Amino acid sequence: MNIPFVPHLDQYEERGGAEASARALGVPLHCVVKTLVMETDRRETLLILMQGDRVVSTKQLARMLGVKQVIPSSSSDAQRHTGYQFGGTSPFGTRTPLPVYVEKTIFQLSKIYVNGGKRGFLVEIEPSYLHSLLSVIEVEVAQPNE
Repeated sequence: MNIPFVPHLDQYEERGGAEASARALGVPLHCVVKTLVMETDRRETLLILMQGDRVVSTKQLARMLGVKQVIPSSSSDAQRHTGYQFGGTSPFGTRTPLPVYVEKTIFQLSKIYVNGGKRGFLVEIEPSYLHSLLSVIEVEVAQPNE
């Protein structure tokens, strides 16, 4: 499947996160989408895509999934499941097929910047292509980043 995308390279900044990428690319933080690796209290691993200026309400996500708790995976567990180095996690081509949850409001954006699988490498795509490339589940679990 040929999906149009624009590759973007920037200098990876340790602990810079989405803020550093948005600054380097000169784009709104809201359009930079983080790929977060989480796990449930049942030791089930999942991905969640979230805008750079928002955080995941793990309580809301746990309720939605019908589990007691959802927490971020350790960097070693995340790398083991995805095959990607922390800071370079992409929702595409993970080592282990994982469920992908996407904050619903991402689909209201005209374009997003999501990690392409390497630190400092983002791809610019229309968010609707996430449905074509991945089996995504839309959720509403965002809260402001304070």
